[in-house]
Amino acid sequence: MGMTDGDSETVQYVRFQSPHPNRRGHFTGVFGLVNTLARKGRLSDEQESFRRINNSWYDAAYTNPSTVDATVYDHEINPGAAAWFKPSAAHLIARVPGYLEILAAHGVDCRMMRSADPGRVIYEDDVQVVVVPYA
Repeated sequence: MGMTDGDSETVQYVRFQSPHPNRRGHFTGVFGLVNTLARKGRLSDEQESFRRINNSWYDAAYTNPSTVDATVYDHEINPGAAAWFKPSAAHLIARVPGYLEILAAHGVDCRMMRSADPGRVIYEDDVQVVVVPYA
């Protein structure tokens, strides 16, 4: 088992996502929300620079699950698959506020979710799980 402060401790996974479902009925995560604004050309030069630098940092800092399992985010196989940070990912979570600031500047809602059991785990590594939400 992982390191805990005692047997009664429950791991709380953390996810930052839109409170509004997209047209598939899923909740887009913080990075997807910012990347969507970028694709639409809505970011300022400063925001786009932040996004590029930090997306690159994240790409280097931890594994993209789809490079390990190409089907992990396949909508047919794993509908609604979503990544959640483990508590051990404090160094990754520490950069999220900059993304939240960009979303707030554009009036895009994003909230932090916590769950001990966010869904059926289909991928796991040292800093994250990807789950299919329970029906």
